[in-house]
Amino acid sequence: MCAAALSCGAVETSDSVYALGEVNVTAIKAGGELADAPVALTVVSADEARRLGIVSMKNVSALSPNLYIPEYGSRMTSSIYMRGIGARIDQPAVGLNVDNVPFLNKDAFDFDITDIERIEVLRGPQSAMYGRNTMAGLINITTTSPLRFQGVRILAEAGTGNSYRGAVSGFFKFSRRLGMSLSGQYSSFGGYVTNVYDGTRADASRDLSLRWKTEWRPVAAVKIENTASFGRSRQPGYPYAFEETGEVNYNDPCFYKRLTFTDGLTVKWDAPSFTLSSIMSYQYIDDNMTLDQDFLPLDYFTLSQIRTEHSFTEELVAQGYHKSEGYNWTAGLFGFTKHGRMNAPVTFKSTGIERLIVDHVNAVNPYYPISWESDEFLLGSRFTMPVSGVSAYHRSSFRTGPWSFAGVLRMDYEHTSLRYHSFTSTGYTVNDMTDPQHPSVFSRENIEIDDRGRLSRNFVSLLPAVTATYLSGDHEAYLSVAKGYKAGGYNTQMFSDVLQQRLMASLGVAEKYDVDEIVSYKPEKSWNYEIGYKYRRADRKLDLSAALFYIDCRDQQLTTFPDGTTTGRIMTNAGRTESYGFEVSGRYCPAIRWTFNAAYGYTHAKFREFHNGISDFSGKYVPYAPSNTLYLSGMYTLPLGLSWIDAISLDVNFRGIGRIYWDEANTTSQPFYGRLGAILSATGKHGSVEISAENITGTKYDTFRYVSIGNNFFQRGRPASCRVTLRILI
Repeated sequence: MCAAALSCGAVETSDSVYALGEVNVTAIKAGGELADAPVALTVVSADEARRLGIVSMKNVSALSPNLYIPEYGSRMTSSIYMRGIGARIDQPAVGLNVDNVPFLNKDAFDFDITDIERIEVLRGPQSAMYGRNTMAGLINITTTSPLRFQGVRILAEAGTGNSYRGAVSGFFKFSRRLGMSLSGQYSSFGGYVTNVYDGTRADASRDLSLRWKTEWRPVAAVKIENTASFGRSRQPGYPYAFEETGEVNYNDPCFYKRLTFTDGLTVKWDAPSFTLSSIMSYQYIDDNMTLDQDFLPLDYFTLSQIRTEHSFTEELVAQGYHKSEGYNWTAGLFGFTKHGRMNAPVTFKSTGIERLIVDHVNAVNPYYPISWESDEFLLGSRFTMPVSGVSAYHRSSFRTGPWSFAGVLRMDYEHTSLRYHSFTSTGYTVNDMTDPQHPSVFSRENIEIDDRGRLSRNFVSLLPAVTATYLSGDHEAYLSVAKGYKAGGYNTQMFSDVLQQRLMASLGVAEKYDVDEIVSYKPEKSWNYEIGYKYRRADRKLDLSAALFYIDCRDQQLTTFPDGTTTGRIMTNAGRTESYGFEVSGRYCPAIRWTFNAAYGYTHAKFREFHNGISDFSGKYVPYAPSNTLYLSGMYTLPLGLSWIDAISLDVNFRGIGRIYWDEANTTSQPFYGRLGAILSATGKHGSVEISAENITGTKYDTFRYVSIGNNFFQRGRPASCRVTLRILI
C-alpha cells in the first residue's frame, strides 16, 4: 500500500510503484514488483517524503500501520516497534537498508537523509530472506539516482525551537552510463527543554552529513553502484524530567557524540539466464555517550560508554529471470563480521557512595559502621566484542494462472563473544562504635578487584517461510507463515552492576549477580501467521490493503530496569508472548485536486508466560509497543499555471499513537494521543516554499518513562511547532 499522496490521473515516475531491480536489493530478492509481493507493505515516495519533511526513519512512525519509532533520549536511542515486537537496546527487531547496505547496529540508525527517492516498510518477519535484525520487519531507503535525475537542489529551513537546516545536493550525468551525486546537510536544533541546574538546553542537537553516490553501467549487462556517507552528531544533554518535580535538573555533564562512515558497493550482472548481484559494505561507528546517570542535582554517579566498531558485510544474490508463469528462484549467501571495543566507566560520587553503599553496609552492622576514604571512585569496564555470522538461503516460487506459491529456507549461523576487564581500586575505614562515647578506628581496608574473562556463544537457526497468493486483476489475496529469529547476546551495560555487587560482597553484603547468568540472554524466536488483501485500481484512484496477523513469540528479548538501587539496564527473555491484530491502509483520489490517505494498525501484545524471579507478569501487556497507530491526511491542490508558481496545496494530517505501557507490571502508561499537523506549500518549476506546523493543538504526551534507583523519570513529547522551508531546483 502506497502512503504517498498522488495526483490523480497524473502518475509521476517518483510516485510509481515500479521494480527497482537495477539498484534495490529488496526488489532483487522479491522477484518482480514488490507491490505484488505477499507482504504487508507501505511505500513513501520522494514527493511525500519532501512534503512531510521526512529526513529520517523516526519521521515515518505511524505512516505505516503498527510502526512506532519514538523520539527520546539521543540519536543513539533508535528503538523501533512493529506489531508488538521491538528492542530498546542491543540488536534491533526491525532492520534497515540504505542503498542496499544493511545497517547492523541500531545505534547508527538515526541519521538524516535529504535526497530520499523511496522508503519501503515491510511488516512482519523477513528473517528467511533478509536474516539478521529483521524478525519484525524491514525498512528500506533508496536515495535519488543521478542517472534518473540531474540538477542541483538547495534547501533552507528555519523553525521554532531555534531549528535550522541547510542542504545542497548536486546530481550529474557525465554520460549515458555514468552519473554521480554529492550532497551535504547541516542542521541545528536549539531545543525546548531547559536543564534548570545550569540553564542549558537538554534536547539541543547539531548534525552534519555528507553523501557521495556513483552509478556506472560499463556495459549493458553490468550495473555498479557505490554510496559513501559520513555523519557527525552532537547532542549536549538528555531531557529526562524527575517525576516529583516535573523538572529536568541534573548537575553532571550529559552528551552524546557520534561519528559514522559507511560505504556500500553493489554490482549486478545480467547473464543470459540469470542475474548475479554482489552487495559489499563497510561501516564504522565512533561514539561517546556520557550521562549523569541519576539525572538529579546530586552527586550519585556518572556513566560513559566510549566505543568504536568496524563492520563488514558481503552478500551474493543469484536469481533466475522473473517469469510471469512457471518456476522462479532466488538463492543467496550472506556473511558479516563486526568488531567493537568499548570503555564504559562508572564513577561513583559522594551521594552515591553514601546512599547506595555505605548506608546499606551500616544498616547490616551498625556497631562497626564504615566511612569511605574518598569522595569518588571508579568502576571500570572494558570490552572487546567480536561477532560474525554466515547464512545461506533459497527461495522457490511457482505461478500458474492467478495462483502463486513460494517457499523460503534459510540456514543461519552466528558466533558472538565477549572479552571483558572489570576493575576498581578504592578503600574504606571501619569504625568501632561499640562504645558510642569513645568511637575509634577499627581497621582500614583496601578493595582491589580485577576481573577478566571471555564468554562466547554459537547460534544456529533454520528459518522457513511459505506463502500462497491469489492475484486476479486489481485484487490480490495472500496467506503466509514465517519464522522470525533474533540471535542472543551479552548485556555489557550490566557489568557496572556486577562489579558493584562484587564490591558489596567484599563488604559483607551478599552478592546478587553471577556474570555468566546475568550478562547473557537467549535468542528470540517467533512464528508469524498472516492473511492479507490488496486492491489497486489501474487508474491509481484507489489503493487499499488490509492484513490480519498472529505472532507466537518465545523468549522475547525485553529491556528491563532491575529492582532496587542498581544502576543499569538488562536484556532479559520473557518466556512467551503473543501478539495479534490487524492493519488497514488506503489512498483515495475522488477528484484530480483531492487526495486522502489513511493507515490504522491495532496490536494486542501480551505476556503468556513471564516470571522474572520476583513477580509473575503473565497476562500483562508488553511494554513500549503501542496498541494503536493511526495516520490520516487530506490534501487539496489548486493548479495556478503561473510562470513562477504551478500550484498551491494544503495538507492536513493527524497522527495518533497509544496506549503504551512503560513497565512489565503495567503500572504506568501513556493513553492514546493525537497530533494535528498542516502543510501549506507553493510549488513551481524551480522549487517550492512550505509552511508547516506540527502538534498544532499542543497535545501533551510522554515519549518515554522509566525508573532508576527507585526514582521515576519521563520525557515529554515536543510541543506545538512550525517551520518554513525553501527548496530551490536548478
